[in-house]
Amino acid sequence: MKKILLSVCIVLCLFLTVIPAASAIGGDQGWIEIRCNVDGARVYFDGSEKGVISGGSLTVPVYTTAAPYNSVTVEKTGYTPYSGELSMPNAGATKIVYATLNPIPTPVPPVNYGSIYVESSPSGSSIYFNGNYRGSAPLIINDVWPGSYSIQAELNGYHTYTTTTTVSSGTRSTVYCPLSPMVTSGSLYILSDPTNAKVVLDGVYRGNTPLTLNNLASTTHILELDHAGYYDWKSTVEVPAGGTKTVSGTLNPIPVSNVGWVYVSSSPGGASVTLDGTNSGQTPGSGSLKLNNIGAGYHTVALTLSGYQPYTTQVNVNANTVSEVSALLKPVSPKPGVGELSVSSTPSGANVFIDNNFVGITPLSLKNIPVGSHVVTLRLAGYQDYETTTSVNAGATSTVSAGLSKVVPTTPQKSGTIPVIAFGALLVIALFTIKKNQ
Repeated sequence: MKKILLSVCIVLCLFLTVIPAASAIGGDQGWIEIRCNVDGARVYFDGSEKGVISGGSLTVPVYTTAAPYNSVTVEKTGYTPYSGELSMPNAGATKIVYATLNPIPTPVPPVNYGSIYVESSPSGSSIYFNGNYRGSAPLIINDVWPGSYSIQAELNGYHTYTTTTTVSSGTRSTVYCPLSPMVTSGSLYILSDPTNAKVVLDGVYRGNTPLTLNNLASTTHILELDHAGYYDWKSTVEVPAGGTKTVSGTLNPIPVSNVGWVYVSSSPGGASVTLDGTNSGQTPGSGSLKLNNIGAGYHTVALTLSGYQPYTTQVNVNANTVSEVSALLKPVSPKPGVGELSVSSTPSGANVFIDNNFVGITPLSLKNIPVGSHVVTLRLAGYQDYETTTSVNAGATSTVSAGLSKVVPTTPQKSGTIPVIAFGALLVIALFTIKKNQ
């Protein structure tokens, strides 16, 4: 009976000892730390990218209950990749893997070969070696047998440059290719019937006919001729490179009627235009918005643009004539006593608190913030809280840009088992004492 009782006590002590030790593991997460001699190298577990070496290492959290990783690869351009087997750490532990990357040596050409260094202005031209494409300048052509070769440089918008160079054994020849730009502009000589028509090129007024326009891009343009009492004339024209093209437009008269036109422009452009309360479009960035077939008489023209004061005026339209409205919009004065606050973070998605009041998630732009000093706090799970004090000025925008720091994970502390073992020993002694006194 004493032996049985002793066995039960020993089992009880072991059970009490094992349970706290098992609970001290701290869950099913561990870490794999890759230590490498080259910063900027990319780390892959089983072909899946896990991050980039920074400061000589990269720590990757893993879960022991998930499918284990079997291999690790570390690579960077210009270095021989590292590959090795990977074993999973125990829960709460960190396994360290050392990866050494060696630079790929630059091959040394044989002594009987030479090389050619090709540079162009501007750079980026396509280089052809004896008619064969070799790459973009600046460029080194290696392993060239001694002799004479042709070098050709090509770049869009520039004349092709061709030259020859001689290569000697074991030496490098240098070829410089200065590229001359092609002529990319031309001129238009514009006539109209009747004369004195307004010339609008690509939506911009340029003058009245007859008119010569120089230094125009040698491409397709939209030409429009306007004259009071005549229908607009519109066409596409191609400007020749280095030449002048003559364009003549014949405008057809508009039958006499009791309508006219209103040309509306604004500074800045983009304002919404209404005529007698009816939406009529928006003013362009340059030029005018044309309102056609407007009945003769007085009309109300109104312009609105966000951030600017509304503009309203009366315009008198005469039959078969053009009336013009040119509006200089005035910006709206900022509200007194308030300003704006722009808050951003890296990474984004942080909760933003102003004076301990939650106001949104980064990136965030806030308006109508009272003038004065405010405490701005950013919080994001896994990152340390960020707090700063910023001043908001009337009518101005203050900026808070925070780079959040990750919370460094702490290694789970082992639970002490000595007190439990001591308790078990005392329990055994007490039981023996009781049996002895019986």
